Amino acid sequence: MQGKFWFLATLVLGTCAFFAAQPLHAQCKVIWVLKVPCLKVEEALVNQIQQWTTSAGCVTEGEKCQYELISANHTQIIAKHTTALDRNVDIMHFYLKSDILNLNCRLVGISASQNLERVHDNGTNYCNIYNLVDGSGLTSVPEFKEISNDWMCTQRSIANCTLV
Repeated sequence: MQGKFWFLATLVLGTCAFFAAQPLHAQCKVIWVLKVPCLKVEEALVNQIQQWTTSAGCVTEGEKCQYELISANHTQIIAKHTTALDRNVDIMHFYLKSDILNLNCRLVGISASQNLERVHDNGTNYCNIYNLVDGSGLTSVPEFKEISNDWMCTQRSIANCTLV
């Protein structure tokens, strides 16, 4: 009887842990490793956010618009993006960490939907942060590396950032 109890307890706890590891609503986390100083990364991202603040390009350029810079310093950038079609608001955080010689930057981007009922987003939160990194030219730095997957990033595998 004790064996069955431990088996059931393990099964229940394992199931709870499995579901707890999954995002409860649409969000994304991506890690980039860039062979460029974090100061240049910060400058590039802030400039890109400021370039895409207007809603004028929303008709022709999809979602590469309606970004808003909330705050920025050498270690963190906070911004907001409002999707053009359904007006969903996503909050983005970028965390910048230099290596010991300040030659390389580890950039962690997180985007989360403010609508807690939004579970699936077709990769929109991924595109929110990826489009900024790409638009700022950071995807073309030498030895650019991106680390993410569908566990870290809601529906990343089906994201089409050329449309959004």
